[in-house]
Amino acid sequence: MTKKVEWNLRGVIIPLITPFKDDLSLDTAGLATLVDYAIEEMGCDGLVPCGTTGESPTLSHEEHVEVIRLVVKHTRKRVPVIASTGSNSTQEAIALTRRAEEIGADATLQVGPYYNKPTQQGLFNHFAAIAAACKLPMLIYNIPGRTSRNIEPQTIVRLWQEVPTVVGLKDCSNDLHQTMEIYRSTDPETFKIYCGEDIMTFSLLCHGAAGAIAAVAHVVGREVKAMCRAVWENRLSEARAIHYQIMEVVDALFVEPNPIPVKQAMEWMGLPAGPPRPPLERLSPAGQAVLEAALRGGGWLK
Repeated sequence: MTKKVEWNLRGVIIPLITPFKDDLSLDTAGLATLVDYAIEEMGCDGLVPCGTTGESPTLSHEEHVEVIRLVVKHTRKRVPVIASTGSNSTQEAIALTRRAEEIGADATLQVGPYYNKPTQQGLFNHFAAIAAACKLPMLIYNIPGRTSRNIEPQTIVRLWQEVPTVVGLKDCSNDLHQTMEIYRSTDPETFKIYCGEDIMTFSLLCHGAAGAIAAVAHVVGREVKAMCRAVWENRLSEARAIHYQIMEVVDALFVEPNPIPVKQAMEWMGLPAGPPRPPLERLSPAGQAVLEAALRGGGWLK
């Protein structure tokens, strides 16, 4: 077991949307507004720019770096910034990660390579190579529903054991048994598991998660944070009640592919979001009806 770098973040981390203007250019002023909103209004404990919710597949390399730079600059060390710099190209991931380190990010989030379907050894080598090129703490991002490749528990545990900067996991496996296997095979003092499947947050918290990287926290961040705190203070009935209180809006915020509904909700709440970039489209009328009913029913939209 190698000596680990220190990483103690617990709580609710918001994977920021990337706001665009109507012409689909980057809305830099809007991004600054969203950073303040996430920290001051939602009470987030950390931020992730350029993740799935941030539409990273449609950002150019230059835009990707610029979004990270703006978020780091405007956050002003109020909360940690975990830059999402992963790629299905190891060399591109290394290049983005080095830029994030130069900019001043606190950690990086590394998605499992998508489309090219590496073996488990290939996955290990990919993450190890990125870690060797950068000193920042690294969170592995396992989202097989989008990448088509599950990062198996043995691979994640091996990365934790052998790579000093691998300090955590954003878990979107939607496989509770797998998550429990990882949890019991690692040390929660040196390896933090964050729920990335928003409907599963309560369940993963009960099984030891250090928090959530939650797209829904754009809207219900205070509630998710209260749920985390209630679990950690062993007030499980209260935490369960919060889970069911927000369940309808959580479902509605995924009525169409993320971040389409989140962006619509933010626009309705008077916050900068703008349209998603193609091939994603604005929320359909049917989706709008579902989302509006959930937001109004829970009091999040007046």
